[in-house]
Amino acid sequence: AAWEMCPRIHDSAGRLSSGMSIQSPTTLLELAGSSLLSDKSRAILDLEDLPIELFPPLFVEAFSRGHTEVLKKMVQAWPFTCLPLGALMRKPQLEMLQVALDGLDILCCGPRRRWKLQVLDLRRAPWNFWRMWSGAVVDACSPEDIKKNRTLKVGPAMAAKLPLKIFIDLCLTEGPMDEFLTHLFLWVIQRRDRLHLCCNRLKIFGKPTHHTRKVLRLLQLDSVQKVEVHCTWVPSTLATYAPFLGQMRNLRKLLVSQVHVPAHTSPEEQKWLLAKLTSQFLRMDCLQKFCVDAVLLLEGHLEQVLRHLKTPLEALSITNCPLSDSDWNYLSQCPNTSQLRHLDLRGIKLTNFSPVPLQILLEMVAATLKSLDLEACEITDSQLQAILPALSRCSQLRILCFFGNRISMSVLKDLLLHTARLSQLSRELYPAPLESYDSQGAIHPGRCSQLCAELTAILKEFRQPNILIFRTISCPQCGRMFLYNQGLLHCSCPTAA
Repeated sequence: AAWEMCPRIHDSAGRLSSGMSIQSPTTLLELAGSSLLSDKSRAILDLEDLPIELFPPLFVEAFSRGHTEVLKKMVQAWPFTCLPLGALMRKPQLEMLQVALDGLDILCCGPRRRWKLQVLDLRRAPWNFWRMWSGAVVDACSPEDIKKNRTLKVGPAMAAKLPLKIFIDLCLTEGPMDEFLTHLFLWVIQRRDRLHLCCNRLKIFGKPTHHTRKVLRLLQLDSVQKVEVHCTWVPSTLATYAPFLGQMRNLRKLLVSQVHVPAHTSPEEQKWLLAKLTSQFLRMDCLQKFCVDAVLLLEGHLEQVLRHLKTPLEALSITNCPLSDSDWNYLSQCPNTSQLRHLDLRGIKLTNFSPVPLQILLEMVAATLKSLDLEACEITDSQLQAILPALSRCSQLRILCFFGNRISMSVLKDLLLHTARLSQLSRELYPAPLESYDSQGAIHPGRCSQLCAELTAILKEFRQPNILIFRTISCPQCGRMFLYNQGLLHCSCPTAA
């Protein structure tokens, strides 16, 4: 069929046989696609006989040229289980969405047993599928690749039960939804009995509106794998939406930020509201990453939150939150923190806490921890020295950040000596030593450069660092910082000579 639809390929084959020139298989496919699209009516008629390897490059060609009628017919005849349409759109395009949905509508009206397409993917995912079939990957059209990407064989009985899935990543704000999402949601609502709207990544910015609740009710919540809530919520609102989280049984990452506690909220009410949220954790079998930022409700209740988690965490991020002594002590006792790969405690003021819980925690995760962030924790010399032996045993550590802490030159030397043999370290971010500042706290550039060079030389005696940066606190004159990375970058204030 491919030879019949593209006379130009006969000429290419003739040149190949005579040795006049060499054409790659990719070029032959491009010639076939161009020839077919030159006659739209013929293209629509010939789709039933189109070889499977021609569908993706022909679809891309029709998409780029705006051949909407051909695209609509190709959606109906698509020979793969998934159509990753979102990867072709740099930004949401209402016209292309309408084309795809019109094609699906025609499918819905026909016999379900004829369906091959099972997933319409509207996410802006990588181009892997389209690149492979366009020839951008070597041997992309080999028989093995064709076999791997051919549609799954599903029996008529099973096909009749499988709903069509539409995948999209969502970012909900306080403002009204754009035309793209409005049109999609209306279309989905009218056909809820025949399809599932799925979302792997859900972000919420701003206070929830009635649209937020409608969207959550429309989604297949067990498809959600990552949730990020970036807005200022009061605890009562968070508790109201908590039952939606409980239905996200495949949730792998949860990030909640900016939860403030009204002054009139009693401790009993705080505990009850938090229980509304944490009780949902019991239904999450897959949660691996738990992140909270500026959640004031957390203080004094960390155990209440973490004890409900069902599986060991891979990543724990508690940033810019006030903690109590009981919170801090529980970190090292929590069973779900025993296999951490990533620990982020940025902005947690540790000055008045005992270093023992952190020391115990580092010893417990020494075989698994890959990144540790203690930026701006106001950690003291004595606290840092206490955790150095445990830190030196974290053999898998790749990223280490101590930015924003006031540490003396002698303790920084000890720190580098303890981390010098951590061969996996690829990014090391340390504070410039206290001796870089004068008695008024102003940065002395020359002294800072000299001290950081000395620290760098100490480390280079053991290994060649990959990324090694020393950074000062903000310059009092201009607010910028000095960075030392094999040299000193000056701030812009006039007094920094």
